[in-house]
Amino acid sequence: MNRSLILGGVLSALMVIAALLSFVWTPFDHGAMNIPEKLQTPNGIHWFGTDHFGRDLFSMIMVGARTSIAVACVAVGIGIGLGVPLGLWAAARQGGWVDEVIMRGNDLIFAFPSLVIAILITAVFGAGAINAIIAIGIFNIPVFARVTRGGALPLWAREFILAARVAGKGAARISVEHILPNIANLLIVQATIQFSLGILAEAALSYVGLGAQPPTPSWGRMLADAQTLVSIAPHMALVPGMAIILTVLGLNLLGDGLRDALDPKLRVARV
Repeated sequence: MNRSLILGGVLSALMVIAALLSFVWTPFDHGAMNIPEKLQTPNGIHWFGTDHFGRDLFSMIMVGARTSIAVACVAVGIGIGLGVPLGLWAAARQGGWVDEVIMRGNDLIFAFPSLVIAILITAVFGAGAINAIIAIGIFNIPVFARVTRGGALPLWAREFILAARVAGKGAARISVEHILPNIANLLIVQATIQFSLGILAEAALSYVGLGAQPPTPSWGRMLADAQTLVSIAPHMALVPGMAIILTVLGLNLLGDGLRDALDPKLRVARV
């Protein structure tokens, strides 16, 4: 029994369910301020307590999950949509100028920390969820390009690829029909990792005011609001902090479980 896959799947599913449920129901209006009930600790009415404006933290966590998922999904989609074709192209042209240009471009992006690049982009083009998505997505491109190229290179020397060449198939067709299906497991695992990193990056950008803007709830923004009130209302920091920790933990466990389940070598080793 793959415990990592089960536990990671449960934690990830809870986040997705909370996000989807927030479209139709939350215990309270996430943006409704109720000053007389501000800074309440968790109780039977407000399950996670209230913030300094009297807003229900449970409702804000649910809507914040929606924001985090949207940003991470689109950012990972950008990385896959652009990075995978570039990686396949580089592997098909190994040793040529195309491979060299793509890899040196990746090195240039990797020379700077991802968060610094994201902060630079959002600072230049303005704060907001859209620019945060673009910033996070740009860093995902070289990640997927490298993973794709690294997984594809050994396959080009395999017998079934040589047979495809003899059959008259071009590099592009071989990449799509034979290379990509054989490295899909690598890409799926990497996607879960980048998804968790995307959630962390979105929270970090929102924390410094460059991510999702009020009144849209964001876990990072909730942490920023709580930083001056930790001594009198620690639940304001603990609630979004635990949401981030459990979500990232769940996605990482899910990635590990998928790696074990999809890698035939690991399946044989377990048997």
